[in-house]
Amino acid sequence: MKEDKAPMTARDAIEGRVAVRRFMPGPVPLDVVRDILRTASHAPSGANLQPWRVYVVAGATKAALCAQVETAHRHHAEAHAEEYPYYPDAGLEPYASRKRQFGQVFYGALGIQPDDVQGRARQTARNFRFFDAPVGMVFTIDRRLAQGSWLDYGMFLQNVMLAARACGLDTCPQVSIARFHKVLRCCLAIPDDELVLCGMSLGYADTSAPELAIRQSRLPVDAFASFQGFDAAAA
Repeated sequence: MKEDKAPMTARDAIEGRVAVRRFMPGPVPLDVVRDILRTASHAPSGANLQPWRVYVVAGATKAALCAQVETAHRHHAEAHAEEYPYYPDAGLEPYASRKRQFGQVFYGALGIQPDDVQGRARQTARNFRFFDAPVGMVFTIDRRLAQGSWLDYGMFLQNVMLAARACGLDTCPQVSIARFHKVLRCCLAIPDDELVLCGMSLGYADTSAPELAIRQSRLPVDAFASFQGFDAAAA
């Protein structure tokens, strides 16, 4: 008799979450997507402002959107730019070294060499198809809101990814697609008073993807946290 699998704990969901960049073609039911977003909406926000706005696409609508974004990326990339800076200056340490290490591990798992410019470009371009996931999401925020609401939004995005894990689904948060906010606005009727933050792929992970065999390193707790006021007995 087959034993029931133990339910996923919060720790399982957090530590098991990875950015999946290869998905199975099977559809995700609308009610499942709705339930993920309903759960995610329990994220805290200052004074309950709930600053999130989500545009969800699938099927023919997603295909048409991706075609438009891919065309812009292929032929008019120089005419598009993000609405806000995401990464720090290229040489800022220790972040520049961490970014290089990420690239070495990730592209190495895909067999893409450091000098393979075209190979890296092909992988980057897959962002604009939502990595072939059955569902794509675009997240926006009222551009009048302050930094506190951006902090709240990060907790909402994390909730989306963890709620997806609890449903047996995986995600990939994507800032790259936000560069083409002009195209997204046109296709999804996003008003000008909303700033495009990022996108996210949602679907069932293709577990044969070679990059899933690796895990990016995490700093030990003592490298980023200090502890004060704990006596020796409590420690």
